[in-house]
Amino acid sequence: MRLIRLIPAAGVLTSILCSCGEKSYKNISEGEIYYTIEYVQNNGKMSAEFKPKTLVISFKNDKILFEILTPFGNQGIVNVVNPEKGIYDTYVNILGTRLHYSGSANELLPGFGSMKGVKIRKTHKTANICGFNCKHAEAIFPIDSQKVYDIWYTTEIKVKNSNVATPFNEIDGVLMSFYYILGGSVIKFEAESVFKKEIPEKLFEERTRYKPVAKSDMDKIITDMINL
Repeated sequence: MRLIRLIPAAGVLTSILCSCGEKSYKNISEGEIYYTIEYVQNNGKMSAEFKPKTLVISFKNDKILFEILTPFGNQGIVNVVNPEKGIYDTYVNILGTRLHYSGSANELLPGFGSMKGVKIRKTHKTANICGFNCKHAEAIFPIDSQKVYDIWYTTEIKVKNSNVATPFNEIDGVLMSFYYILGGSVIKFEAESVFKKEIPEKLFEERTRYKPVAKSDMDKIITDMINL
């Protein structure tokens, strides 16, 4: 699994880990961020222990790779954003089935239907997450306008348009603590560590041997994965 490959060996100088609370390497433009996943509201029958537990974001200037991984096997959801080549792709690997949807910068990535029309209110609050100075915003989703969700983001990681094709595209910074609503489930993502390291260009390329599907089908597949 890719998670095992990412554990830094002692003495390797090309990969520097910044755990939360330690000194950060600010203004980096290439590396990885690890997030924990908490199911604040689990809408499915399956225990959260069997659902995706980790989000890894790889970034290189304006290129971004999102990977939501399950605890078992090499299964999960991958989003590839490479504006230079017009790539806004979603890939799903589940039970040996590989599916793919190719989108554009002008549409939300699959799975975000419940978050369309989110309202963002920026505040003057600040915090420190993983050594990075973070700004605060409040998110209100159309599905439940009575609830307010805290969003924390930083401008000290130099990624251009880091939230393109997501409901948070008006936030001008890398998200460090935020919420997704997928179907009826509410999921919290919290940055746990940041790596400064070289990221291979091939990670941001289109992937082969995936079956193309319609966006509506990919939306349902992703929602079902989270809400089992």
